[in-house]
Amino acid sequence: MPVPVLLSDIGNVLTFFDFSIAARRVAERSPWPAEALSARLDHLKGPFENGDIDDATFLREAVAALEFRGSEAEFARIWCEIFTENAAMRATLEPLAGRVPMRLLSNTSGLHKEHLLAEFAIFRPFDGGVYSYSAKCSKPGEAIFRKTIEELDLDPAQTFYIDDLEPNIATARRLGFETHHYDARRHGDLERELNAWLSRVL
Repeated sequence: MPVPVLLSDIGNVLTFFDFSIAARRVAERSPWPAEALSARLDHLKGPFENGDIDDATFLREAVAALEFRGSEAEFARIWCEIFTENAAMRATLEPLAGRVPMRLLSNTSGLHKEHLLAEFAIFRPFDGGVYSYSAKCSKPGEAIFRKTIEELDLDPAQTFYIDDLEPNIATARRLGFETHHYDARRHGDLERELNAWLSRVL
């Protein structure tokens, strides 16, 4: 039987990210200025996150597109070192470990997912998840939410879903999830809504 579950997005919820960090570091070893790098990867980023190309293909083609003077392994490290942990969220979630199951739902590549789960303690209470690169579809489309319901055995009515993007929240709400549109500047709002939900389901 499905049980109450906390389901969370990753980017700008559990961790913050800043692609300009990678752009500045890559630009030091590329003929292209930092502000031009994102556009030169536009044709790769979507297919990479949706699993249409694998890590090796992305790294090879990104290094070529940016004319990066370094190895693919060096580029991968730079590409991944853009995240910082949301300390307020970690403080909120750590006491819930063992009280409520926690799962992940994220638009992300395998490269970033593996880095995040290995590097940041905030992910320790989480057990399993669905990711766009392996699901072959992404938010805000319904398909990835339906895969998540099936693969994680969720009852949307008993699932508290956190995301920072309104279109994703709208899809989840339409499918019956209890939702919270997260803004780190109003972290206290999350704590109040989460505690209210916990008091109902536990």
